[in-house]
Amino acid sequence: MSLSNLNVWDYVVNFIDILLVWFVIYKLLTIIRGTKAIQLLKGIFVIVIVKSLSNLFGFNTLGWLMAQVMNWGVLAILVIFQPELRRALEQLGRGKLFTRGSVPEENQQERLVEEILKASTYMAKRRIGALITIEKGTALGDYVETGIPLKSYISSELLINIFIPNTPLHDGAVILQNNQVAAAACYLPLSESPFISKELGTRHRAAIGMSEVTDSITIVVSEETGGISVTKNGELFRDLNQESFRAMLTSELVVENIKTTSSSIWNWRGKKNG
Repeated sequence: MSLSNLNVWDYVVNFIDILLVWFVIYKLLTIIRGTKAIQLLKGIFVIVIVKSLSNLFGFNTLGWLMAQVMNWGVLAILVIFQPELRRALEQLGRGKLFTRGSVPEENQQERLVEEILKASTYMAKRRIGALITIEKGTALGDYVETGIPLKSYISSELLINIFIPNTPLHDGAVILQNNQVAAAACYLPLSESPFISKELGTRHRAAIGMSEVTDSITIVVSEETGGISVTKNGELFRDLNQESFRAMLTSELVVENIKTTSSSIWNWRGKKNG
């Protein structure tokens, strides 16, 4: 009787142990979801799969190469994941390791589209140069830190006022994050692509560069022509009319948000080549 009870207790303990491990792994994945770390994690899985296949088919050289990558991988992870590890430790210190913000509602995203549309149209008519980046899946915290933090309610009036020439915040990009104006005067990475037209200035090159390293979308208002352009996935969509601009913003911010909300924590959407 005691042996039977012991076996049942062992099963219960093992079951609870597995549930706890699953819960911890799930929470860790939700923390790194939407950051650069998730893309690198996919790369690690690819390396593990290649290593297994090389052992299976006897590809000794490839297997040795993958073994070296895995041996030095721990050090590489510490270096590459440094921002995410730092952020996780900060959350642990605040007691918020296993908390995560809720997904913005559809009506909030629709309001965001209207405010951006109104501000961009106003600035385009008056040829006020602007650069606005909207965070999607990939966290933009590193770029927010390069600017002046605002954490303000999004309104067309605020966006217009920021980009008025000769004001302290007009030079640089505005980053919208979590339905807020996170920061202004931010520095974005410039694209090094040799295929970018020479007639495009620094704003367009920065917008393309941002779309090459993140899944964000960036809006550019040209001060030379007054044209409105959008970059995403390394592609530049130039001189959009109001209807096309609205449709693109709605597709990217409202429709895509609904899909993301109903999807699982693994978002394996590929990136198109620009």
